[in-house]
Amino acid sequence: MAEFDVDLFVIGGGSGGVRAARIAAGYGARVMIAEEYRMGGTCVIRGCVPKKLFVIGSHFRHEIEDAAGFGWTVPSATFDWPTLIANKDKEIARLEAAYTANVEKSGAQIVKSRAVIEDKHTVRLLENDRKITAKYILIATGGAPNHGAPIPGIEHVISSNEAFHLAKLPKRIVIQGGGYIALEFAGIFAGFGSDVTVIYRGDNILRGFDEDVRAHVRAEMEKQGITILTGCTVTKVDRHGEEFTTHLSNGSSLASDQVMFAIGRHPAVANLGLEKAGVAINPRNGGIAVDHFSKSSVDSIYAIGDVTHRFNLTPVAIREGHAFADSVFGKREVQVDHANIPTAVFSQPEVGTVGLTETEARAQFSHIDIYKTTFRPIKATMSGRDTRVLMKLVVDGSTDRVLGCHIVGDAAAEITQAVAIAVKMKATKADFDATIALHPTASEELVTMRTPTARHVRQAAE
Repeated sequence: MAEFDVDLFVIGGGSGGVRAARIAAGYGARVMIAEEYRMGGTCVIRGCVPKKLFVIGSHFRHEIEDAAGFGWTVPSATFDWPTLIANKDKEIARLEAAYTANVEKSGAQIVKSRAVIEDKHTVRLLENDRKITAKYILIATGGAPNHGAPIPGIEHVISSNEAFHLAKLPKRIVIQGGGYIALEFAGIFAGFGSDVTVIYRGDNILRGFDEDVRAHVRAEMEKQGITILTGCTVTKVDRHGEEFTTHLSNGSSLASDQVMFAIGRHPAVANLGLEKAGVAINPRNGGIAVDHFSKSSVDSIYAIGDVTHRFNLTPVAIREGHAFADSVFGKREVQVDHANIPTAVFSQPEVGTVGLTETEARAQFSHIDIYKTTFRPIKATMSGRDTRVLMKLVVDGSTDRVLGCHIVGDAAAEITQAVAIAVKMKATKADFDATIALHPTASEELVTMRTPTARHVRQAAE
């Protein structure tokens, strides 16, 4: 008789949990995975995938407008929000079915229930109050929208979760937040024709990104008619029938048809039984505290992805889930290297970035060279659209190694994925210079910038 019912019990059917379950099952482990909502998790069901579909859809208005400069006469176009929602739902249902099928093909068993931890080797399924014992437990419950401190009228505010299921497109929307989700939805709604106002507490949007990127994105968004108000917060939301009045900390107020908060996400650690099992929380970020192998303070319990609040990106969760399965069931220790992780913001314009910002590099290295250019993309020369691309390389002036690459413009994410390989391999600026340009492209600027636009030398302390 087996000591445990299963070798691995995974809590959470998102990208990270699914990868861990499939790889562990491939090693011969008996695996059970519990998901209380829909297989695929935040990214597939109400995150990256539907958001990217919305971003693509919102681009068409600009494409139609730009077509005239290339000789096209396009009849007056109309947009139907319910059609977008219905087609998005069909695609998400297809992906959910694919996730489910792939897990089942691997030999892992799916249970549709919330699971809570009873002790270091036991979970309880709330659907039928059944207890399952497991040699190892993996927590992959992800994160959830965080509305911040309670304010009057907070019940009227939606998050990105609800934005994917609105019955109609709002004519006017107020979005509080200055990061990925807020700016992506600002571009989405504006692209579909909504009047968009972004509220952010800091001095500028995209905190943590390179300063040139922050300034460039803001200027480009404002050119598109998006209002960005910084240095203030929402203090109260009043509802008047189908309309809302949003009150700001600077004393002003805004009327809209919808109010959305996208001020961050918190790890989904509540009511999981962590305290009962003795699983420690990282006091710095509120996520489950783990070591380099994703092991928690309890030897038999691991955690991956957004619930650890390390690097909240889907590919990171997938890599961590795979590494966990390799280490625990594949009998080979694998650590995830969290350095130089590329990331993209599907704002409009798009952002792609990998490596250090200029500020970070100057704090860590004594000699920094900056190569930066802004230019009008070739498409805009015919369409007449007022937009510019930003490309920037951050280079260690002592070793010539490229420490960071930052791009704002069309296909920034696609370009950055390729550049990330070079940065990860510790390529030098000379390596970039030795690469022949692919012309005519925007990305050729990355291998044709020869003269630094700025040089920074940190003086040694006396």
